[in-house]
Amino acid sequence: MDIENKINDSITPQPDYTLELQNNDRTIKLTIKSGLQKPYLYKSKAYKRNDTATIEVDILELSRLILEGKNIRFEELPCGDQELTFDTLSRKLKECIQIETFNQDTLKTLNLYNSNIGYNNAAGILADKNHFPGIDIVKFGEDISVIHKRATFDNMSILAAYEKALEVFKDYYQYEEIQGADRKKVEKIPEAAFREAIANALIHRVWDVESQIKVSMFDDRIEIISPGGLPSGITEDEYLSGKLFVLRNRNLANVCYRLGFVEIFGTGITRIKQLYEEGLKQPDFEVSENTIKITLPVFEKDLNLTEDERKIYKILSKTMLKSISEIASCVPFGKSKTTQLLKEMSKKGVVKIEGRVLYV
Repeated sequence: MDIENKINDSITPQPDYTLELQNNDRTIKLTIKSGLQKPYLYKSKAYKRNDTATIEVDILELSRLILEGKNIRFEELPCGDQELTFDTLSRKLKECIQIETFNQDTLKTLNLYNSNIGYNNAAGILADKNHFPGIDIVKFGEDISVIHKRATFDNMSILAAYEKALEVFKDYYQYEEIQGADRKKVEKIPEAAFREAIANALIHRVWDVESQIKVSMFDDRIEIISPGGLPSGITEDEYLSGKLFVLRNRNLANVCYRLGFVEIFGTGITRIKQLYEEGLKQPDFEVSENTIKITLPVFEKDLNLTEDERKIYKILSKTMLKSISEIASCVPFGKSKTTQLLKEMSKKGVVKIEGRVLYV
């Protein structure tokens, strides 16, 4: 009873919990269910677990808890700027789904406007000019101290930012080969994978922080970092496997789905993986509390490498080793087998051997 009184007197609103005496051994089991009336305050303050410590939440996290408790999302709040134009959105709707008339009723249908609050934040994010962060792209040279290109697409419709990011991608990861009388487009990184990664970053990021989507382009990969970790209600395993999908920005997602930016909700990661099924290197996904990072490697076809050949290729891809002796020292088999495996890999076109020097 004393424990119940302390809980009821100290925490508001009252949480849903149970107390059970365990096996008459004077041990009490306290079970607390996840509540719907967030935030739950202890002596007028909200707290969270941070590793092994309990700390007070900051103002941003408190505001998110308040919205969650009211079942309101940031994109549904009134936009601070109500003088908005939608030329880009109108053009894309006409191109993609042949909408002939674009007006306020169209915006109401898309859940971007209502008579009570006017334009919401989702509308602001899609407007031609706004105050929201966008995409920051850097193309690096031999290392991060060499920058070939810097492009920042801020304060514009995410539809325009998406198109501009794709243009930069095409400049560096696509080219044409002339084969006889024909021209063939070559993709160093699958365009569909980049489109999926950028669309997912724009649709699923948190928009209540002044942080851009970071796109780092290298000769051998692209790294895309999106602000905001996973939305509540989904684990990292569920996210990576595509078993469960939770929409953080459902209005934005609905518009992007109608425009064909995404095929089916929740299939982005699975689709990227499928595009690399025949690739030697696979995409990588990292999830942290505040970011999601997707790495898309340059596509190299998997030419039926054996398990031992893969071990050698993995070493060659990550180090500057060029001699057979150096490579043999890093694999669980001798120099003789290493030499034979490299010869087989050379026949498959995976490595090139010139004298004693190896090229991947």
